[in-house]
Amino acid sequence: MMKQSILIIDDDKKLNQLLVTFLGEFGFKVLTATRPTIGLKMLEKEAPDLVILDIMLPEMDGFQVCKTIRESHSVPIIMLTARGETTDKIVGLELGADDYLPKPFEPRELVARIHSVIRRTSGMGESRPISFGPLKIDFTRRSAHLYNDLVDLTTNEFTALAFLVKNAGRVLDRDQILQELRGMDSEAFNRSVDITMSRLRQKLKDDPKAPNFIKTVWGVGYVFIGKNSDKL
Repeated sequence: MMKQSILIIDDDKKLNQLLVTFLGEFGFKVLTATRPTIGLKMLEKEAPDLVILDIMLPEMDGFQVCKTIRESHSVPIIMLTARGETTDKIVGLELGADDYLPKPFEPRELVARIHSVIRRTSGMGESRPISFGPLKIDFTRRSAHLYNDLVDLTTNEFTALAFLVKNAGRVLDRDQILQELRGMDSEAFNRSVDITMSRLRQKLKDDPKAPNFIKTVWGVGYVFIGKNSDKL
């Protein structure tokens, strides 16, 4: 079995070397880049399974790098930063990051988050594709098509969509969705759920005021209301 690969983009050479050794002990192939331009080239060449991205970088900050990656890639991203402010977390999530870990951190916590994020990208079981009018969801390939066009969803966005669909008709509160997205309660916050749902709706062209797929239940959470056209 091929090792899962991780690309670290961080200008801290000492930390990079520590993570190469530590993550290597958990069976990961680790690539590192101290400059964003080099990291982006490695992303294209190596196609890693996950990116660990620092915010404070030379050339451009991690937010800009995240935005650049999301323009053409859905690879999971965990952002590392010395900043712990909620605003930074929100910006990262809005740009498509899948998880956030402030420095300093315990390496074992990073490993747990890596496993959690990769688990969310490894498929949703044996479920067959299912259609809701113009929306078709393939759980195995973790893809969604709207009017036959592929919808470019991040890991969190697809995970949220799949979770809602598999609980169609059931109102899910933010804590339930958050647990599904993060796999842990540690430093997550409810605002991340609303950000993810907002981005998901935009990509599905779903009007919150007259939804076809995702309905907001004010004060509670969200419910998937799409009609299964496979059964019609």
